[in-house]
Amino acid sequence: MNEQGMLVVVSGFSGAGKGTLMKELLNRYDNYALSISATTRNPRAGEIDGREYFFVTEESFKEMIKEDALIEYAQYVKHFYGTPKEYVLNRMKEGKDVILEIEIQGALKIKERFPETILIFVMPPSAEELKRRLIGRGTESMEVINARLKRASEEANGMEAYDYILINDKIDTCVEEMHQMIQVQHCRASNNTAFLSQIREELKNI
Repeated sequence: MNEQGMLVVVSGFSGAGKGTLMKELLNRYDNYALSISATTRNPRAGEIDGREYFFVTEESFKEMIKEDALIEYAQYVKHFYGTPKEYVLNRMKEGKDVILEIEIQGALKIKERFPETILIFVMPPSAEELKRRLIGRGTESMEVINARLKRASEEANGMEAYDYILINDKIDTCVEEMHQMIQVQHCRASNNTAFLSQIREELKNI
């Protein structure tokens, strides 16, 4: 069956628990790898090149754009961020399912370029629960929280474009559901054409 890894794009509202979910998924299974972005910003205290980010110069980043070496990229404030194509494809060749956390617009661009990408949208069981989680962080003002809720309302308009909707209620259940969503894609006939051709040849020669 298909031993090639797959690209998985995870999106969701701020406060939906995407980070916790993906961290637990990687702790539980060894067939996943998180995508590492390239950025032109300077490393923060404790950050290591190749672990949190690939830290590059703006000149190098623009050269990557010219060479089509990025799956996607965007500019936030003064800095560029992007997903190196070579890193992702190499992990996939190793059989790793590569997980990339990105917002809706970027996710749809990736799906357009790589149609076999799995898009998963993570959300809480209700809007009230989302608000409760954002307040529960205790790190942001109500003004910021309300801005995040407004942004979530806008993002909700694009949810139908995703392959799967994942309700993050109980983390253990959610991790297993996410794992199953990804693994079932490996069994699709369209992802196993080489294996199917092999079986046809073997049957002819029996």
